[in-house]
Order: sequence, then C-alpha cells, then structure tokens
Amino acid sequence: MWLGLIAGLAALVVVALGVLYAGHSEPGSVDVWIQPAGEGVRQPWRNTALVMDFLGEPVGSTTLVLATVTVCLLLRSPRAAALVVVGVGMSVGAATVLKYLVGRTIHGDGNLSYPSGHTAFFTALALVVALLATGRLGLGRTAGTLLVLAAALVAGAAMGWAEVALGAHYPTDVLGGWCTALAVTPVTAWLVDRMADAGRPERH
Repeated sequence: MWLGLIAGLAALVVVALGVLYAGHSEPGSVDVWIQPAGEGVRQPWRNTALVMDFLGEPVGSTTLVLATVTVCLLLRSPRAAALVVVGVGMSVGAATVLKYLVGRTIHGDGNLSYPSGHTAFFTALALVVALLATGRLGLGRTAGTLLVLAAALVAGAAMGWAEVALGAHYPTDVLGGWCTALAVTPVTAWLVDRMADAGRPERH
C-alpha cells in the first residue's frame, strides 16, 4: 500500500517537472541553487563519478542486469529474474519516452536531459533487488518498506550526484529520473506477480 502511494506521488512529480521544463534548455532556479555545489569535482571523486556514470551506460548497465539475473536463476527464482529484466526495462523505457515528450536539453547541444535515464536505471535496479531481498528474508511490511525506500534513496543519490558532478544532467533531471523509477518499478513488480500467479496451474 505504501509503495503504491509513493508510486502515485512520484508520478505526479515526474509530470509536474516535465510540464515545467518542457522545451527548456536552461537550468531552473532550483538547478542554479544546487548545481554549483556538485559540479567541478576533483580527483579522486571525479573518477568515482565516472565509474558511476559507466554503470548507467549500455555496457555497464547490461552487465549489472545480467549479473543480477544470474544470481536470481542460481537461487532458482525465475520470477525474480523476470522482475529484474522487466522492472528495470520498463523504468528505462519510460525515462526514454519522457525525454522525447518533454524535450528538455542541456548545454544547448541537443542532448535530451529530462528525466535522467542513468538515475532511473540505477534506482530501479536497487528497488528490484531490495524488493527481492525483502521477500527472501521474510521481512515485515514496515521493515521491508523501509529497506526498499532506503535502497532507492541511496542508489538515486549516488547516481544523481555523479550525473550532476559530470555536468550530464540538471538536478531536476535527476529528481525526475529517480521519481520515474519510483513510479514505474512497484507497479511493474505488482504486474509481474499477478501474471505469474495467473499462470500457475490450479491445485485440486
């Protein structure tokens, strides 16, 4: 219930920011206030940001997804493996579609920036892993919800910091990517569960 409520609120944030920054190519007031504190990081933090950014690129993200799917299959949990692929894929797909719908660019070079696909990917992967851990460890509703939200917050903050530090996204792009994952992943998890349950043969 709580994740469903959070997903709804996150969707509203994504839409509101998308409408606010549609077609823009300049930072907003919030971006101007936050961004100077994150840009221009020096070594070794710049290398850390570059590593984080790589994990959101096609090679890095595919490697992470394949590794997570492999672990799920080794644990004999095909439903979990399906959730990893579908949950992450839906979040990244939603972020990609939103980029073209909103049309916000950064640095005036035509690079679509809202929402941040890197942040959506890393947050979605963290959400899926936390959801699976919650079920496997048998955590209660409160503890499980806290674990899932903590994982999403840490993952989103880490990737969001890297993207802002490297000048690849505005802070509001990062917030949009984070909220995209929060809006899409729980709904996808619910749908995967319903489809898996529907596919089970009835026992008599």
